[in-house]
Amino acid sequence: MKSFAVLLTATLLAATASAADAPAAPKVDLAKGAASYGAVCAACHGADGNSTVPSQPNLAGQHAEYLTKQMLEFKSGVRKDPIMQGFAAALSEADARNISAWLATQKPKPGFAKDKDTVMLGERIYRGGIQDRNVPACAGCHSPNGAGIPAQYPRLSGQHADYTVKQLIAFRDGSRANNAPMHDVSAKMNDREIKAVADYIAGLR
Repeated sequence: MKSFAVLLTATLLAATASAADAPAAPKVDLAKGAASYGAVCAACHGADGNSTVPSQPNLAGQHAEYLTKQMLEFKSGVRKDPIMQGFAAALSEADARNISAWLATQKPKPGFAKDKDTVMLGERIYRGGIQDRNVPACAGCHSPNGAGIPAQYPRLSGQHADYTVKQLIAFRDGSRANNAPMHDVSAKMNDREIKAVADYIAGLR
């Protein structure tokens, strides 16, 4: 028992030391993030991150880690979009983190599904996938209410259906190549299924 206690104490001390040696999370400046967002992003994504343009994504309430990753991938060219690459090129990594942190504090406005003829199909795909084609349920990664998982899977609830359709098609045809699992999923979906699940996502709360 004594040797076990000694071993347990040593393990706990090692874990504490390891945690102490871990790099601190980068500091963010919300005021700078708000200012940079207003100067660079607000025209397309809305003053508070709630876009009024269906082809431009809502960013309010999105996970900061995910947003930072996307901005830096636009900057590096890993994710392609001529407009976003131009804006991201002018941002430093600190700018991207500040903007992302500020957006994460903004309150997203609820959306709604518009197509009553396909909303049940969209719900079925989102919650249960398409089993005969091995398409997993969207809820498995993005959560049942579309809240996502910070740093891994983005928040989807209330997102414009037009934007979601555009991204799923881009994943499917390979023009958006910064997420291999999403390419594999969308490659097995037809246009009707993509539109149905995008519309259902728009109404998630």
